[in-house]
Amino acid sequence: MRSFLFPRHPLPRRTLLFCHAVLQVGLLAAGGLWLASQSPWLADTDWLTAAPRLALGGSALLLAMIGLRLLAELWLLPYHLADQRTGFAPAAVVTRSFERRPAVHAAEQVWTSAAQPMEAEDTVLGSARVTRAAPRRPRAQDEPTLDLAGGQAEPVPEREPRL
Repeated sequence: MRSFLFPRHPLPRRTLLFCHAVLQVGLLAAGGLWLASQSPWLADTDWLTAAPRLALGGSALLLAMIGLRLLAELWLLPYHLADQRTGFAPAAVVTRSFERRPAVHAAEQVWTSAAQPMEAEDTVLGSARVTRAAPRRPRAQDEPTLDLAGGQAEPVPEREPRL
């Protein structure tokens, strides 16, 4: 039940909205047909005896539609929370330093501040300790999750299908 309400990777937004709209129209049609069949227009009864049943049916229909809307909002929660995430964003990219003038080829006029490139001596640097390249890490998924704490994701079981 947990993976039904809180899936590891949520469905696309347009799929959720389409299913929500189809279910809401289906509920409205089914409830409207049931209410019409209980009304005095289509049944052999008068308004006074049909009123309690119509009021109960109408309120049950309204309650079912509200419950379906809340369930759809729960499924859309990762998309609502995606904007509140902190972390790498396209606006956080710095393309170049403002300390250095671009396309100035005279070495003494390139820098706008007191910062200057340093000549490195061989005795200062020493030898590199790295003997092999670091292993490549897989790229993170761009899909939102419900993990608000930013912790590690639970491991994916071997037999679970991946989308």
